[in-house]
Formats: sequence, structure tokens, C-alpha cells
Amino acid sequence: MKIKDIGEFGLIDRITKKPKNKDILVGIGDDAAVVKIEGLQVLTTDCLVEGDHFRTDWFTPKQIGMKAIEINVSDIAAMGAVPKYVLVSLALPIYLDVEFVEELYEGMWKVCDKYKIEIIGGNMTHCNQIVISITVTGEVEKKNLCLRNGANPSDFILVSDQIGNGRAGLRLHQENLNGFEQVKKSYLEPKANLDKALKIAPFVSSMEDISDGLASEIRHICNESRCGAIIYKDKIPISDQARDVARKLREDEYDYALYGGEDFELVFTVTKNNLDKVNGILVGEITKNKRIKLSIDGKEKIISKSGFDHFSNGI
Repeated sequence: MKIKDIGEFGLIDRITKKPKNKDILVGIGDDAAVVKIEGLQVLTTDCLVEGDHFRTDWFTPKQIGMKAIEINVSDIAAMGAVPKYVLVSLALPIYLDVEFVEELYEGMWKVCDKYKIEIIGGNMTHCNQIVISITVTGEVEKKNLCLRNGANPSDFILVSDQIGNGRAGLRLHQENLNGFEQVKKSYLEPKANLDKALKIAPFVSSMEDISDGLASEIRHICNESRCGAIIYKDKIPISDQARDVARKLREDEYDYALYGGEDFELVFTVTKNNLDKVNGILVGEITKNKRIKLSIDGKEKIISKSGFDHFSNGI
């Protein structure tokens, strides 16, 4: 069955769930949703475009839906906030199978259920390719709000876990290589680090998720905090499989970690006094000098290369 056979409202009926949260006063079915909120409200939005952020011959519809929610929850988590509500806007070809959209929403709802959040509205229209726009709202106490502008010289820079898998997984698909299933899954099914973020939020001075590469994210923090950084190359945690992928393709695994993106781990800064209160892998330090440097065998090299850029990179 194609979308054109049941129309917009028939499709909406098939993917709509009744709200469970008592704070949702009006959900899907009206011109706008109505919810009760407390504390500071945090909002983020992200757009996934077929052929750029995903390909239907690589991702299942369920995986596309899962990724769409996870990467937005990751942004909320990086602010130290708790995700609450989701708005979904879709642009879809009229000849797309209805089952594709149902599986897409199955993936979205699976992730929403995991984080105890709900889809409360959105929009649909037609297009020649699939475009998915997600907005997630969250709530945070002011004391736990994490911004990019709080880093100070002598702060330590940490990451929450291994990075480089996102880029390695993409390269495996681009080159149509078999094996390396763990890395492929990391790319196809990224996970937000909400629990980690909420635990460390009270103790960090700045934080963001690694969606565009470690070097790019540290540069963002330094630009907003008006400082610089030294990244210790030998401290960057890269999985053995990601290293193996890079070597098989005769590429640099550190390029995967520094500039690849799509890892969705956390990078954060913390003072010496709070270092023992957070879990993470130390990869560098914040400096007064506003340059971003990479330390290699005791020698420092200025990093001029940027991470992923939507207007110069693509699948």
C-alpha cells in the first residue's frame, strides 16, 4: 500500500498513539500541542535528508527512526537536560510504502519509550525524497545547565568513551566492505548518552556531544569560552575495530576521531577539583592561548582542519 492510497490523515491515524504523560494536555489532533512545563525549557531540532544523513539501502526504516530521535536526545543530554517531548515533521514521496512509514515510527517510538518521552505533534507534506525533521524539548534545573562557554584555562578535557566508530562505519558502507559488524552497528544505530550526561552535568564546566568530530567540538567550546586547547593524540580513545577499518582502507584512524563525527559521545571540561567526580577519558587541557593544538610525542601542532560540515561533506 502506498501513501497516496490512504492520504495524509489516514497515515496519521496509523502512526498516532494516545499520550501517557498527564502533563500533555493536548497531543496529536489539534493545530498545536499543549503541555505543562517546569524549570528551564531546552529545545533542539535536527533534520535528516535522504542521501545525505541516511540511505535506504544501508538503513532499515526502523533504524532511520531510531537515529532521528537518538541524535536529538543527544543534544538535549549535552545540555544537562532531561528530554520530554518530540515533534516530528516529515516530507515523503507519495509512492512510498505505508509500511515504510509505520516501521520508521516503530523505531521512533522504541527510542521514545526508552527515554520515557512522547511524540506530541508535527507535520507531513510530500516531496521527491524523504526528509525527517525532529524537534525535542527538555527541562533542566539552572544549576545543571551545561553550555559551551564555561571552560577555563587549566580545565581538563574528557570524552565519555571511544570515538571514531561513526566515521569508520560510514566508510565501511561507502566502500561496501564486509565484516566489522560492531562498527557498522555503531553507525547505523547511534545512542545518546543521557544517563552519563545527567550524572556529570553538576560537575562539568562545559559540555557537548561529538556529532562533528572531536576537534570540531573542542573548537566550538573554545570559541564560546574564548580560550584554546591542547589535545593529546596518544590519549584519544579509538576502538580496535575502528583502527582496523582505517588500516584496511589505508586511512588515519585519528582523522576518524578528530574530524569524522557521528559518534554522539560526550566531550566535556572539568576543573581539577571536580576531576574525581566524573567518569571519562582525559584527552587534553584548556589553555589561555586561543589556538587548538594537537600534542604528538611532546611536539605541538596547530589544528587548522575542521570537522564535518554539512555544506562541504556528505555521504
